[in-house]
Formats: sequence, C-alpha cells, structure tokens
Amino acid sequence: MGEVALSTTTTVQVRFSEVDSMQVVWHGVYVRYFEDGREAFGRTYPGIGYMDFYHNGYTAPIVDLQVQYIAPLTVNDTATVETRYIASDAAKLCFEYTVRRDRDGAVVARGSSMQVFVEAGGEMSLNTPAFYEAWKQKWLKR
Repeated sequence: MGEVALSTTTTVQVRFSEVDSMQVVWHGVYVRYFEDGREAFGRTYPGIGYMDFYHNGYTAPIVDLQVQYIAPLTVNDTATVETRYIASDAAKLCFEYTVRRDRDGAVVARGSSMQVFVEAGGEMSLNTPAFYEAWKQKWLKR
C-alpha cells in the first residue's frame, strides 16, 4: 500500500458469543475487531470518525477488505488490535491491522481495509473532501 503515517492500539476481550463450534473466534468477528481499531483510531485522532463523515455530508463505506488468519483466539482471551493509517493522496482511507494475543504476544491475524467517500446523494467523491484535507493537515507531518 503506502507508508504508515499514524497508529493506535486498542484491547478487545473475546466473548462467548464470538466463538464457533470449534471454540475459537469465528472468522467474521475479526472484521468487528478491525472496526473497533478504526473507532479507537478516530478517538485518538479526532476528525475522521463515522459521525464526522455524516456531519460533513459523507459516508465512507469499505470497498476492499483483506484478512489473514494466523492463530486462534478463544473465549476470555484478550487481544491488542494495532491499527495503522496508511497515507494516500487519493480520496480514500486505508488502514492496516495486526491482532496480537495478549497472553503470549502471538500475531493471530493481519488485515487491511480501504474506504472511499460517498456524498449524501450517493455519488462516490473523486476529490478529497475538505474536512479530510483539514484532518490530514492537522495530524500528518508532511
């Protein structure tokens, strides 16, 4: 992708409702862990959270999502989700993720996501929205 510009970490605890019949976290839950990471990122670097998009007349749907499963998490495990913002000049948001099991530091999953900006009328924005440019000016050291 590109260069890591900013990163955050957040902790998740595996709930019983997140495991499958094999007693490991169901694969789809990792997408939620990635979202937990993006939400924590938005709290750490305010200005590009979901409500910021909404208040500026945009949504930011995910158009690409990659997940690599490496090792299992089980009930009551805690894990740390590292979320890395990848800088881009294009009108998109790119993140990479690493999920580590806290008890032994093992990497259990890696992934990435890409979001685009969609205007209130449903049209994808080919230009970077002004509020996102302002966010980049504030948080990115260029």
